Amino acid sequence: MNITISNLHFTYPNGVQALRGISLTIEPGEQVGIVGQNGAGKTTLVRHFNGLLQPTSGMVTIGDWDTRKYSVAKLASRVGYVFQNPDEQLFSRDVKTEVAFGPRNLGYSSEQIQSQVNEALAMTELSDKTETNPYDLSPTWRKMVAIASVIAMDTPIVIFDEPTTGQDAANIARIANVIKTLRERGRTVITITHDIDFCAENFERVIAMSQGRILLDGSANEVLGQEDILATTYVDPPQLTRLGKRLRFKKTVRTEEEFLAALRG
Repeated sequence: MNITISNLHFTYPNGVQALRGISLTIEPGEQVGIVGQNGAGKTTLVRHFNGLLQPTSGMVTIGDWDTRKYSVAKLASRVGYVFQNPDEQLFSRDVKTEVAFGPRNLGYSSEQIQSQVNEALAMTELSDKTETNPYDLSPTWRKMVAIASVIAMDTPIVIFDEPTTGQDAANIARIANVIKTLRERGRTVITITHDIDFCAENFERVIAMSQGRILLDGSANEVLGQEDILATTYVDPPQLTRLGKRLRFKKTVRTEEEFLAALRG
């Protein structure tokens, strides 16, 4: 389902104007990376998608739902949100109970809950940790529990807030594999990230924000190739993109495959 944002403004109670007239549409099944310096408005923007924040003015719709008219609990059936810090969303006594909480709360049948939980556990490589208390796991595995708990809800839209922060290489690869699987299943995946290499490798559309506005919005190659504009947001293009520019490649590259193809060409 579409996400449609129309002239969205948001001001916090302390007077900070965090969003200044955002308008955009995210189509079903798109993979979108949102980048920008701290304070650019990235998290504020996506927290409007599941009703955690409500517009000061303007409108956000998820499919045919105006988010101002639906509760966070109701919107949770359409938008799953993985917080940056997994400790903010984990509370159950064991992994399996934690992962089952979301689909159970959405009213799925016992058979469907079991199926979705098992699938989420397998996708996140947690099938052998079902009886473990999440807080007995390392921070990297707690991150996977948080991801599994959202995946199990089977929402058409999944948001990852800084998914690679504090993660080792092995877990970053697991997270990338989860995103790949969701993409193959036609889910809309949105991430907020400072990890520009992870963004380049896993997302086809990139939105660059600064001071509550959108500076760039387009294909990953198009956006990540605009080094001067990205610099105003304190974002450097991926290493391969910068190297390609220095080697005077005719096209912007962002992945190893694109770099090697350009080098051969």
